[in-house]
Amino acid sequence: MAAPIDIAVVGHTNVGKTSLLRTLVRRRDFGVVSDSPGTTRHVESIDLHIDGASAVRYHDTPGLEDSAALLHYLKTLLPDATPVERVRAFLRGPEAKAAFEQEAKVLRTLLECDAAIYVIDCRQTVLPKYRYEIEILAACAKPVMPVLNFSNDPASCAAQWRETLTAYHLHTCVQFDAVAPFMGAERQLYEDLGVLLRERRAQLQDVIDELDWQSLERRRAARELVASLLVSAAAMRRDLSPADVLDAGRKAALLRRFKKDLSAQVAACVQALLAVYGFHPDDAEVDVAPWTEGRWEADLFSAHTLKDASQKLGTGAAVGAAVGLVADVALAGLSLGTGTALGAAVGGLASQGWSQVPRKIANRLRGVEELTLENAVLLVLAGSMVRLCAALDQRGHAAWAKVRVASESASVSASSSSSPSPSNADKHSSADTSPLHALVTSLAAARSYPRWESTPTTPRHSDTRRSALVEHIAQQLRVLAQP
Repeated sequence: MAAPIDIAVVGHTNVGKTSLLRTLVRRRDFGVVSDSPGTTRHVESIDLHIDGASAVRYHDTPGLEDSAALLHYLKTLLPDATPVERVRAFLRGPEAKAAFEQEAKVLRTLLECDAAIYVIDCRQTVLPKYRYEIEILAACAKPVMPVLNFSNDPASCAAQWRETLTAYHLHTCVQFDAVAPFMGAERQLYEDLGVLLRERRAQLQDVIDELDWQSLERRRAARELVASLLVSAAAMRRDLSPADVLDAGRKAALLRRFKKDLSAQVAACVQALLAVYGFHPDDAEVDVAPWTEGRWEADLFSAHTLKDASQKLGTGAAVGAAVGLVADVALAGLSLGTGTALGAAVGGLASQGWSQVPRKIANRLRGVEELTLENAVLLVLAGSMVRLCAALDQRGHAAWAKVRVASESASVSASSSSSPSPSNADKHSSADTSPLHALVTSLAAARSYPRWESTPTTPRHSDTRRSALVEHIAQQLRVLAQP
């Protein structure tokens, strides 16, 4: 196994060096990120592993603080020496442990590495101090890869920076955003490093191939988690006795319990998705029910959301009529009832699958009501989870703000120091009505099998038919998730 490629991550103070590394190695807990300058005071190293072995070793360095004074000092050393000889002389001298102690840590690390990533906060204009930094880094005679961080920000001066870098013979640079990375930006970074480090190009290609595979696997795992949640939600069914239906207090309690059961399933799925993408458990919030601390007005069961969802399903019906025959419109998103007459029940239930008709007829004769989720709720839930996956797929591990996914369309948000560009999350709204409708239609098969419901405290039911449906739904989600 080849030795890891050593990369020094350098730049001015507070330009996002640690943030960039968090995203590249997918470690939200690496280092300390703060708006205060000079947060990183010592060199910290972290490895990017491929197949269990270290492929790239990054060295997070302190910020360059006084480049003007250091460049002037370097020019006073050994007038006839080369620039790199002056740097080495500086590191042997007393100033490396005094006035320029932080800069000495940076340059000493760079001399020991194969190359440097020079992180630039391109929201800042090109000031003289930054040009001095470029000259100092060039004096170390190591390949330098500039990374224009926060290039998504409206205040970006990326064009000005590219012009300046070209003037210093740095013709290759990568636009990045540690908070909301561009699709393909990571691949571009390693490809360009391969240009600078020709002898390590094959090793860097292995890194690219592995990261591509990991990205595909994350998306596949995410689709399977969401598909299993949707199948479980469609399978949810509770039988209510005539006494339960007639007693307002008992009925209300059963409705709350039903919604809380769904809420727990959604929360468990969100946590699993965050784990797949390497984020912390509290990095996202999804509207599920109105009693979740009252954070948002919109939720899966709001009248406005369900009415809109019902119209998108093509029913043209009011809330409470999206699925089957509903005895109580006030249930908002929940179906309760088996029909007002036997003939009406058979006719109305055919759309939910003929396999359900015998059981529902029997329940009708016994006076038992069945509580299930309406298609409108499944539509809203599916749309929310698709938007969440799209947001996580484009979220950097340096992002601080939580991802918030409301049940209203186009409602993924995460405030941060950088404003992300329009993403896939914005595309899954009304334009996706037909694919989502087809997905919800496919979920009808789960309504006949309440044992397919999977809760956070019980193992998933092992049924080949359930697995086949989950796989089918996952394939439909794949189409929805296409860029």
